[in-house]
Amino acid sequence: MTWDPLAVPAQDGRTAVITGGNAGIGYHVAEQLARAGAHVVLAGRNAQRTRTALAALRASVPGASAAEVRLDLADLHSVRHTAEQLAAAGPVDILVNNAGVTSSGQRAETAQGFELMFGTNHLGHFALTLLLAPALGPDARVVSLGSLTHARARLDFDDLQSRDGYRSMAVYGRSKLAVLLFAAELDRRLRAEGSTVRSVAAHPGWAVEGLTPARPPLWEPGPFAVLRSAPLALLAQGKDRGAWPVVRAATDPDAVGGQYFGPRGPGSLKGPPAVQVTAGSAHDRVAAARLWAVSEELTGIAWAA
Repeated sequence: MTWDPLAVPAQDGRTAVITGGNAGIGYHVAEQLARAGAHVVLAGRNAQRTRTALAALRASVPGASAAEVRLDLADLHSVRHTAEQLAAAGPVDILVNNAGVTSSGQRAETAQGFELMFGTNHLGHFALTLLLAPALGPDARVVSLGSLTHARARLDFDDLQSRDGYRSMAVYGRSKLAVLLFAAELDRRLRAEGSTVRSVAAHPGWAVEGLTPARPPLWEPGPFAVLRSAPLALLAQGKDRGAWPVVRAATDPDAVGGQYFGPRGPGSLKGPPAVQVTAGSAHDRVAAARLWAVSEELTGIAWAA
């Protein structure tokens, strides 16, 4: 179908939870869903930044239905507490697993001792999704955020915590491969149970802050940031447009469970959102099933949908 990112299908009556909704792509996903009529819940670790994002959203979308909740994906106690809050508030129709650590420099760990990027980007969202599964609406979407970096990644099940030869960007790519394996395995499990919930994935292409429109008081680009980013416009886009594939994954009525959305332009770096194909490593069903089992063991949370 022809998709217009500026004419998102009406989302009135639907509740969308966006992790990392207090900054960057997550904020713009929340803004675009709110503009389409959804009640959006910004889930963020930093309470002050989340309140600032909420103010920016309400200024950009007058009359928006929006709320905030504290969520630290690097702490499973926080994940469990937040999942209980969200479930108590009523059905969740859209869960956007967006938040993540993109680079941690030196190796760091979560509250439970997992490597920070694997523990946050994958295990935190794995736990949140499984805990929220009973609260998902009958036509719910779970949208997982991938990255182009997954194409060069391979999982090492003997060193999932990246204790040997730590390289930040390689670890990030592995965490995003784990995210995509999880999204595919979740869809298979939902289909096997006859569920109408859809698990889909998306990536933003190359989205940079300097090409992103101002959203005071959350984001106000200075002249130097704009000048530095201007040459990138040939290949990159702002985070508002980086949100487009995510919003399409969350709202396209024709989206099929297991699909992957990203920018349509050269290299999948920028452009309107379109259906794409993940790298071969993300299609490994054996690895996906093994990762799921390991993730249940590490988090102590089992699939019970």
